[in-house]
Amino acid sequence: MTAFSVALIPAYQPSAFLTDLVKQLHHLNFTVIVVDDGSGEQYCETFEGCLPYALVLHHDKNAGKGHALKTGLHEIYIRYGTDCVIVTVDADGQHRAEDASAIINIAEQNPSALILGSRVLEKQAPLRSRFGNTATQWVYRLCTGYPIHDTQTGLRAFTGDLIPMLIEIPGERYEYEMNMLLQFAHDKRKIMEYPIETIYIDNNAASHFDTVKDSVRIYKEILKFSASSFLGFLVDYAAYSLLLWTTGNLLVSNILARVISACMNFTVNRRYVFKSSDRLPKDALKYFVLAAAILAGNTCLLGFLVCVCGIHKMPAKILTEICFFLLSWLVQRLFVFRKKNRR
Repeated sequence: MTAFSVALIPAYQPSAFLTDLVKQLHHLNFTVIVVDDGSGEQYCETFEGCLPYALVLHHDKNAGKGHALKTGLHEIYIRYGTDCVIVTVDADGQHRAEDASAIINIAEQNPSALILGSRVLEKQAPLRSRFGNTATQWVYRLCTGYPIHDTQTGLRAFTGDLIPMLIEIPGERYEYEMNMLLQFAHDKRKIMEYPIETIYIDNNAASHFDTVKDSVRIYKEILKFSASSFLGFLVDYAAYSLLLWTTGNLLVSNILARVISACMNFTVNRRYVFKSSDRLPKDALKYFVLAAAILAGNTCLLGFLVCVCGIHKMPAKILTEICFFLLSWLVQRLFVFRKKNRR
């Protein structure tokens, strides 16, 4: 390491491993900042053990990993400005100081990039870690096109010029780290991975990741879109069934049903899912160009399934909607209701 290097550790009710980690980072010439995220009085001794080697910041109550990271980034910005390189390290003993040193060297050589210390999750890894990371990896890859292998790693390095942008990324708990990856992909910034050794102590018992609650936070955006799309599908399918029954015309029924459901879907997605701040006419124009393109593709596929493949009109409609679900989500997120860059 040649640049001024800072190790940032968010910690909530940490084990004694934290003190050892802080010592190791200090001996590798890191300036270490630990954020006590409202751990409580019973952990005072652990944090006091860090004081000879680190600056310790405190939250009065637990605010979440994302909030703790932002607290640390703000402190780094106030004290050292942007002329530094930062690595975030988990407090639960999963990350080695040597790996933190390795990825911060890569970050120094790749300004404005995000360097991930990527774990190779082998069979001995806890099942929830393997399942959660695999699911998130594929969702992220489908949504962004970035082939990231470890989307949940907390070992991340970057140069100080990114601090203002990182502080503005939404998310206060574990979803913050996923939002960070989504923001980098959205801004077309470089993301690099470096393989690290995976350490699990007592089957990762020290982790405070809540499998249900924190997974919901991580997937919240696509879950909201799924709910909106399902509501749109119900409206579309009901209108399609009614029109097909009254007119008997497959083409007319499908087109009118799509128009009705598209108007409803646009309103819900703009206001509640993507929370767009652009002007209504601009959003509407982009959305209805997308809707027209999807309608054309939707109608062609529906006709093909019914007329060529011989599938009944009702299940053919369901298959068609499933095929266009992900395409619609991607285009709406990246182009129609695209959030403004934070630079």
